[in-house]
Amino acid sequence: MAFYVVIPARFASTRLPGKPLKMIGDKTMIEWVYLAAQKSDAAQVIVATDHEDIARTVEAFGGEVCMTRADHESGTDRLQEVADTMAWPDDAIVVNVQGDEPLIPAQVINQVAANLHRADFASVATLSEPLQQVADALNPNVVKVVSDLNQRALYFSRAPIPWGRDTYASDQANLPLDGLAQRHIGIYAYRVSLLHAFVQWPMSALESFEKLEQLRVLSNGHAIHVAPACMIVPAGVDTQSDLDRVNQSLQRK
Repeated sequence: MAFYVVIPARFASTRLPGKPLKMIGDKTMIEWVYLAAQKSDAAQVIVATDHEDIARTVEAFGGEVCMTRADHESGTDRLQEVADTMAWPDDAIVVNVQGDEPLIPAQVINQVAANLHRADFASVATLSEPLQQVADALNPNVVKVVSDLNQRALYFSRAPIPWGRDTYASDQANLPLDGLAQRHIGIYAYRVSLLHAFVQWPMSALESFEKLEQLRVLSNGHAIHVAPACMIVPAGVDTQSDLDRVNQSLQRK
């Protein structure tokens, strides 16, 4: 099974401007992500960016770059432009690895690609892990997902789902985190045909309400495969404190 990895990399991050070029140890963040992706079984790894400084940095360490438009509203739109530029066939699989996850294990990249390859019913595949903390279940910045018995996503939400009616009515300090509550891990595998369809669809009402673009896929009747990640996926880098945490983690290693 062949698949491709695309790493969208934006310079204009609101909370941490120039994020892909921030140093982690002796390498930029984008180089760490690229090296992690290269450890996977991907046939090709490409950084998609609209910023010349990022492109030059990637080319300097020997990486492959695809320059994309600056007006994309989402990483999915940027992926579609890369797939179109590279003329990848409709049945090809593309894994979106976020450009701010320098510690992502290569195993989960392989896993999500293989899951989509096997799931004939799905156009997209993604991963999850059990929620362990009550604070995370209630945190709207932690996206939750529920799925059916065939690992088909039913819904994604910023709200704490599923909601235990009887239990929560009496005790919201100790949510019954028994495996039903799953945190969505933001790595996706797409069929190229889905990417081409996605950019033609208008933003759905649910997507606009929750600010979750995967709801556009569900709203248009396409299935998303969800499975527990085979390994723990360390949190990505959104803020300076996140960057400090990753630096400390690498120093310990």
